[in-house]
Amino acid sequence: MTAYVVRRLLAFIPTFLVVAIVVFFMIYLIPGDPVRLMLGLEVEAEAIARKRAELGLDRPLQERLVIWLGHVAQGDLGDSYFLNQPVSQAIVERLPVTISLSTLSLLIAVGLGVSAGVIASIKQGSMSDWGVMLLSLLGLSMPTFWLALNLILLFAVMWQWFPVGGYVPLTKDPLEYLRHLFLPSLCLGLVNAAVIARMTRSSMLEVLRSDYVRTARAKGLYERVVVYKHALKNALIPVITSIGIVAGVLLGGAVITETVFNLPGVGRLVVEAVKRRDYLVVQSTILVITGSYLFVNLVVDLIYTWANPRIRYD
Repeated sequence: MTAYVVRRLLAFIPTFLVVAIVVFFMIYLIPGDPVRLMLGLEVEAEAIARKRAELGLDRPLQERLVIWLGHVAQGDLGDSYFLNQPVSQAIVERLPVTISLSTLSLLIAVGLGVSAGVIASIKQGSMSDWGVMLLSLLGLSMPTFWLALNLILLFAVMWQWFPVGGYVPLTKDPLEYLRHLFLPSLCLGLVNAAVIARMTRSSMLEVLRSDYVRTARAKGLYERVVVYKHALKNALIPVITSIGIVAGVLLGGAVITETVFNLPGVGRLVVEAVKRRDYLVVQSTILVITGSYLFVNLVVDLIYTWANPRIRYD
């Protein structure tokens, strides 16, 4: 197992390299000039040239790529053009918001999705099954921003149970921390619960028709034992994969949700950096998002061995 983990970690290096090169060249295809945004449109050409030389933007793209990769290899992500702080510091300051939002959203999605999928599978063809499938279809069809705005209108404006947006750190006020994150977490949780519910139902239906489940029932075992001990655990492999994909998306930064609810997370940082052509922030943030995806994939592979002891990475 240790050797497998080490091999996977080493495989991260070429992945990071490819992503870094692709992102570097793609970001420079976006029209606009950060120096113009910093100094204004009426500044003299000499001042613009001096500023571009100061930022290193007057060098060829290939040379800038090599310099940037060399700094990244040393752990230096550079300084933001507009935030007046190192890029690494800007990302670290916003990571707790995104991690908090992702964790709460994932808990809601897994809790609702797995429960609904199990209920739909054991009551196939019933009103419960149809209800779960209808709600999951609605969850997959609803745009995230539309659901977010309706949650704000209902819970924050009409009933005033929760704040419209913003963020309060956990260390400052735990209750306000949960109140501010509830609506965005519910928004993301409901959308992703639909994906997990459909996958859970499909996988459970396949397992419930297997011979060993019929044998367990023939032995006179309680239905809950058959469902939760024998069927659910054997149906978890595709469900875990689905949960891993959801977790990767959430950790990557829920851009729309963070923007609608005014959350100072990584997703919103990327949006603002793209608008201002803050190249180093965009490039470095996408590298962090790539790392979160790779880490989640590795964790999912390791969880497979718990869900199915026959899986071994030797």
